[in-house]
Amino acid sequence: MTRSMQALYAWLLLLPAVVLLAAFTHYPALATLWHSFFSTPRGSRPARFVGLENYALMIDDPVFWQALWNNLWFALGTIPTSIAIALIMALWVNRNLAGRGFLRMAYFTPTVLPMVAVANIWLFFYTPQYGLIAQVLQIFGVSSPNWLGSRETALPALMLVTIWKESGFFMIFYLAALQTVSPSLREAALLEGASRWQYFRRILWPLLMPTTLFVLVNALINAFRLVDHVVVMTRGGPDNASTLLLYYIFQVGFSFWDTSYAATLTVVLLVILAITALVKFRWLDRKTHYQ
Repeated sequence: MTRSMQALYAWLLLLPAVVLLAAFTHYPALATLWHSFFSTPRGSRPARFVGLENYALMIDDPVFWQALWNNLWFALGTIPTSIAIALIMALWVNRNLAGRGFLRMAYFTPTVLPMVAVANIWLFFYTPQYGLIAQVLQIFGVSSPNWLGSRETALPALMLVTIWKESGFFMIFYLAALQTVSPSLREAALLEGASRWQYFRRILWPLLMPTTLFVLVNALINAFRLVDHVVVMTRGGPDNASTLLLYYIFQVGFSFWDTSYAATLTVVLLVILAITALVKFRWLDRKTHYQ
């Protein structure tokens, strides 16, 4: 087979994936960017070109800045915590423990639950006076605050739900990575007098960097695409204290029916994700060791 025939054969094998990627990723992104430069068509009035007017409105929109600020805090609060807990759980269940299979299942169970079901479960936990948390606090004589009805606690309450649900998912990747590490590395490190912390920091953690990079990107995407919990638990309240960027896009597009402004907000979300992912790959890839 000639080189040109090999190239043609390779492209034919890639064609289904390329078509799906273009149809469901690249085209929607470009179409969203295009619609952000037009007004929203209403009734018999067609869309008209408005240039950067939607972006100017976005800059003057206080709800957008509140949602963006909330999302940044949400990402900073959930991503490092979820990854740290996932790594600790993976290290724990990777050991020879009694009931290790049960522990793995228990840690992973929140991941397989539907998002709406998880939101309703935690909605019961957070219910003032009658919820599980309120009942436990009453045993110690402590009054339970309105977790989802207070500006100070609504967003942290959503963070806790996300951490609880995602940690088990990330644990699976770390557990798979740990099982590829040869036990001889740990034995050699202990023979050389290295402590457990030195073994983890100098040997195990660098070997886990490819997995960490993958988990970081997924955690970032999850932090900016959360909408189910917000819809069920807080609807962005109180006073937009728990409004996240994707929920605000959903609200603008489907409640206010301002599709052009929603497209503008989506472009900003895509840019944020692209820049963050690029920085992670460019910076972390230099510190990553691939086996």
